[in-house]
Formats: sequence, structure tokens, C-alpha cells
Amino acid sequence: MHPILKAFIPTANLIQKSSPFACEVVLHDLSHPQRSVVYVAGDVTGRKVGQSFDHLVSEVLNSKNFKDDYVANYFFAKDEKLVKSSTAFIRDEHGEIIGAICVNVDASVAKSLFEMAGNFLKTSENESKSEQNDDVMQIVLNLIDKIIAKNEGKKLKKEQKLELVGFMNEKGIFNIKGAIEVVATKLNVSKITIYGYLDQLKKKRP
Repeated sequence: MHPILKAFIPTANLIQKSSPFACEVVLHDLSHPQRSVVYVAGDVTGRKVGQSFDHLVSEVLNSKNFKDDYVANYFFAKDEKLVKSSTAFIRDEHGEIIGAICVNVDASVAKSLFEMAGNFLKTSENESKSEQNDDVMQIVLNLIDKIIAKNEGKKLKKEQKLELVGFMNEKGIFNIKGAIEVVATKLNVSKITIYGYLDQLKKKRP
């Protein structure tokens, strides 16, 4: 774990202990995207150390409300729970994204308690929406670099490339404009080949 991320462990514990609802705080080390989870305080979604990220791209980077390295108050369902989540990226002293801290709160009870007031489940949908910004693309480029890094320069077999593309597709990387072209270049294949891999993966789904 990066030393800067270690310094966030007390913060993670504090947030988890301070929440009036069931709360889980997850620290990600993005230098290892396939096993990014390095610390978990509490339990809401069942996250475990050694797992990868789930919503970092689809709900955070792909959000119209992503600004200043964070998105607050987005929702997803997990094991019949309504989870309210907020995520912020963590940078090192050089300004490079090295990790993320995610706060997941079981909002199932809160939904009932605050339904009339509507405050707790208020999102930022009414805020001004902007186009995908340069920061998002830079973060995605860094993620792609980290995912492919250990294989870069090697002559990968088709199965290995398919596995990498499958992982990135599962994590929502290809929902970001321009990501397919970047991955194609990194894997030394054409954009059409990447689309072919994605089609194969789609057909393999049960």
C-alpha cells in the first residue's frame, strides 16, 4: 500500500464509526487496478481486500457531476440494499492519482426515515451538466496504463488480450469516449479488433 494511502486509514475508521447508519469505507490503491482494494472499514457491500473496483468508472468518472476529483451521493443496489456512495480520488505530491476512498452507506433504512423530507436521498441531478472533462480522460489513461503495465512490451496471446479487454469492459472503461482507441494502441491491435473482442465477450455471457 502506498504510504499516502496508509495515512488515510484513521480517516476511514473515523468516517465508518461516525456514521449513524451501517457504513463501509474502502481504500483503493490504483497502482494495482485488478486488486485495488487495500483496506476496508465496516461492511455494507461485502468488499474484501484484494478485490478490484466496481463503480469507479461507471458511476464516478462517467458521472456528469464528477468535479474536483470527487462525486458525492450516487446510488446503486447491492444484495437487495440501496447503497448511497461517495468517492474521492487521492493524489500524491506530484499530482498523480494514486488511489481513491469510497464511502458506502446502507440507505435502505434512511430511505424510509427521510422519504418525506427528501434530504438524504437528494442527488445533484439538477446541477449544471458538463461534457466529459480532461481530468476524467487523464485518470482513465492512467488506469489503462496500470492495467496493461505488467504486460506491456510482451507478445500477448489472443486469450490474454481478451482477458484484459474483458476486465476493462467489466469496469466500464470503454464507456469513456476515446478509451477503445487508447487500449487498441496499447495492445497493438486495431480498434475493430477490440470491438471484435467485446462481441466475443458478449456472446460468452450466460
